[in-house]
Amino acid sequence: MRLTRATLAVAAGALAPALLLSTPSLASATTPSTAAAAAAADTGSPYDEMDADDLRIAIVRILADPDSGRRVTREANELLDDGTVEEMRAWLETGYRLAQAEDDRVAIARILADPDSGRAVVRKANKALDDGSPEVVREFLETGLRLAQAEDDRVAIARILADPNISDALRAAANAALDDNTPEALRYFLEVGQYEVDS
Repeated sequence: MRLTRATLAVAAGALAPALLLSTPSLASATTPSTAAAAAAADTGSPYDEMDADDLRIAIVRILADPDSGRRVTREANELLDDGTVEEMRAWLETGYRLAQAEDDRVAIARILADPDSGRAVVRKANKALDDGSPEVVREFLETGLRLAQAEDDRVAIARILADPNISDALRAAANAALDDNTPEALRYFLEVGQYEVDS
């Protein structure tokens, strides 16, 4: 794989000058229009136009989110107490994302420390931590955890079905949960449904 990449890089490097210099677009050295230059320069954030009150409101909304962890809460409160407009703007543009990523990594570490976490949850949590990007870590917490838990729940239900001594009612309920195949139905069967059948 690396040899192929190296070969492609050498070939592209050797051909690039010949291809670039032979095209007519390079020969007609035109300057970009002022509208295009202005559009390229106008890639600011939505926070650039906000005043101090609007920035504070944006930070308060972040604090109201139940997913805000300790670092997000601490940094947001510090900014609300004595942050300048520039500091609030910078935090909303980049600092919040980094603080949330740290809080998300702590949440995944807690999931890994839970002895009830199944193999799929542990595998996918470690994969998210190994990647390390804030987007991948957040995606695991928002959707990946639920899907990994469903995978572990299917295995747990299959183990219940493998027991030859279970009742017909429990077997039917387990099969119904597997037939439904939604993460919620699988979890409900393991937490509640199996006990309702045998009671």
